[in-house]
Amino acid sequence: MDPLKRLETDQDFAALLDAWEMLRIVHREVPAQAVTVLLYVASHNPCHKQAIEEDQGLTTASCSRMISFLCGEGRPGVDPSGLALIEKYTDPSNKRRYLLGLTPKGVSLCNLIRQRIYG
Repeated sequence: MDPLKRLETDQDFAALLDAWEMLRIVHREVPAQAVTVLLYVASHNPCHKQAIEEDQGLTTASCSRMISFLCGEGRPGVDPSGLALIEKYTDPSNKRRYLLGLTPKGVSLCNLIRQRIYG
């Protein structure tokens, strides 16, 4: 019987895989769009919801679902548990807009991801 091929051939991609697996530890089936939203918020902290939608090409509905999931509100009918990695609050300069920022738990996770990728 042939042995399984497991030889690591690219350390950069291996580091990205490790970082992705850290997210899967927080939630086993984290949606890719949720990862996009989390990384956008981490790299634009704080940011407007509309900016995420426009810059990442997400629909309003999809972005809202991912924000609810990441805020800890879960996804009704799909997954009742949320992650509490970001927080949503009204923009003081425009009450019709929401700002998103990392929670302390989100900052912690993003720092761990950064450490895994960049050492």
